[in-house]
Amino acid sequence: MTAVALATACAVIFGTADFFGGLATRRSRVLAVVVISQVGGLLLVCALMPVLPGTASASALLWGMASGVAGAAGIVLFYQALASGMMSVVAPTTATTSMAVPVLFGLVRGERPPLTALAGIVLGLLAVLMVSRESGGAASGSRVGPIVSALASGAGFGGFFVLLKLAPAGSGLWPLAGARIASISLVVLLALASRKTLRPIPGALPVTIAAGVLDMAANILYLLAARGGMLSLVGVLVSLYPASTLLLARYVLDERLNRIQIAGVGFALGAVALIALPA
Repeated sequence: MTAVALATACAVIFGTADFFGGLATRRSRVLAVVVISQVGGLLLVCALMPVLPGTASASALLWGMASGVAGAAGIVLFYQALASGMMSVVAPTTATTSMAVPVLFGLVRGERPPLTALAGIVLGLLAVLMVSRESGGAASGSRVGPIVSALASGAGFGGFFVLLKLAPAGSGLWPLAGARIASISLVVLLALASRKTLRPIPGALPVTIAAGVLDMAANILYLLAARGGMLSLVGVLVSLYPASTLLLARYVLDERLNRIQIAGVGFALGAVALIALPA
């Protein structure tokens, strides 16, 4: 139950972070948003190290850095998709892919959730697919580019979840520190190679930092949930984050939701309830 609560809270915060990240990419350069938001997240990890201590080891840092590389690739592609497509389309598409990777990995490793939780997994996948539908019933996103980027970013995020799960249990927040160091280094090198500036557009800095801090807060909740629960269940709950992104996009940006998307949000709540039922 603790893992379910942490994963659900993680999904809400992830969705809010993605909303702020989408706003930032519409106001500033993608690589600048990624680096500055990641630095904000690293500062949060450093501040919380005394609160959630752990043992620093080469294994913890290496698994964290591997997850950071996957996450950095995912977030660059995700922010590019957000900048060129609708938030209410990109976020669910990414989540569908990012959900599949940890669920399949957990099942292959021998995790066997109870029947109610398996029903919740199916309902959760259906919920993600529903919130990514247009009014006409076709899959959202007539523009192919943002959808391809969203699918690729979902694979990166799914890899991030799996690799972070493999870090030693007693390592505290060190895997996340390693992840941020790797992701920041990778994006800076990418910016240098492509000769793109990392200077943010004036006025975009507060939103960018907020996105990074919220994203790291969600990562911390995920790490705690993954250590205490089955990856096949935690991964599903975390991947329901588009529900909060959709609601924020609806009420802040006035992006319209159709009946299928609204039903999908309801299905997401049902999936959480099924997974939370005792075995």
